[in-house]
Amino acid sequence: MSVQQGTAHRPWVDRILSINGWIIFGFLYLPILILVIYSFSDSKVVGIWGGFTWKWYGRMLTNPEMMGALANSAKVAIVSTVVSTVLGTMAALALDRYRKWLGKGAFDVIMYLPVIIPEVTMGAMLLIWFTQVLPINLSIWTIILGHIAFSASFVAIIVRARLANLDDSLEEAAMDLYANRWTTFRRITLPLIIPGVLGGALLALTLSLDDVIITEFVQGPGASLLPVYVFGLIKRQVTPEINAVSTLMLGISMVLVFVSLAFQARANASGSNKEE
Repeated sequence: MSVQQGTAHRPWVDRILSINGWIIFGFLYLPILILVIYSFSDSKVVGIWGGFTWKWYGRMLTNPEMMGALANSAKVAIVSTVVSTVLGTMAALALDRYRKWLGKGAFDVIMYLPVIIPEVTMGAMLLIWFTQVLPINLSIWTIILGHIAFSASFVAIIVRARLANLDDSLEEAAMDLYANRWTTFRRITLPLIIPGVLGGALLALTLSLDDVIITEFVQGPGASLLPVYVFGLIKRQVTPEINAVSTLMLGISMVLVFVSLAFQARANASGSNKEE
């Protein structure tokens, strides 16, 4: 009897949970949707609809300071992504393929630290490292180094997850056929893990383009990135031009995240097919 009653009431429970889920999603994403809508408003006052227009996007593209910050963001993101992808892939291979070497446990823990510790803490540590320990002048290169410091860990985690599903016998078969380690990596290992590598690279690119806190700590004069530039404008006044550039950044980030998820899903699917 109790089972039947539970079954009878279950559709109501599912409906309540579904409504609750939509309320949560609305609370989180409706402000973003409103920002995107008002980026096309012809009114100078944020929050008042004045008709559809593209002029704020035009002003954004003709703003030299904003375009300079965008160029800096692209430069930092590309360089840090390339370096962090190489370092993260090498770290993942070292942790997965070589199981017995001195300091592996400590290195494994250190690789996860940038993912776990707060960004404020990491930004302060990098600032002390650059200004007190090395010391070097803060510039766009310190931003690049700072982004590499946290992006490489995310790449390593994704590539390592891909390596966990890789069949070791394929590499052993290649070496049995007299292929050296470099040839085995280039012809066998890399093609198999490339979806994970590309997924990690796209995630690193997204994190670099969106980072504000660490960049704020390690940037130098004339090296402002777009997220930090927009954050500085918001402190003074929110304008439709800020809505436009925020919408642009949101669109780029969403595209990169979806492409990264697609590569990871492809990697997981190929790994499952090989196991079958």
